[in-house]
Amino acid sequence: MSGIFLNKPLRFNSIFTGADLQSTDLGKSISNHLELIIFTRFGEHRHQRNFGCEIWDLDFELIVSESIWEEKFRKSLLKSITSYELRIYNTEVEVRITEVENVYPLRKITEIKKKVDISVRSLIKNTGEKYFFNTALFLSPLST
Repeated sequence: MSGIFLNKPLRFNSIFTGADLQSTDLGKSISNHLELIIFTRFGEHRHQRNFGCEIWDLDFELIVSESIWEEKFRKSLLKSITSYELRIYNTEVEVRITEVENVYPLRKITEIKKKVDISVRSLIKNTGEKYFFNTALFLSPLST
């Protein structure tokens, strides 16, 4: 496994000026890859149709039971992470839905959105170090 990891977003204009692409450390590289898995829809990657996760299919689904929705998404994400992020092991994924209320006093609008908190805990294969990743998404429309 290469010891050079590239930061995202890739700045290709630096190649044309003779500079190297910006590199990053292993932990940040893993985090970048997990974000890519989360934000990729199944079938979107032309050569790996199973790359991604189910959030895009679940985003507009009517949530009857939050616990069933959380478990379905957690299992999908865990399967994708264990299949496509091979630099970590002993992975645990936690998904939690909460409601967030945004008040816009000038427009006199109150908006309630569902927020999904995602936590990933695992160990890094090369070093045995603990690894922790955390992000949050807002559903319908999906945003960060």
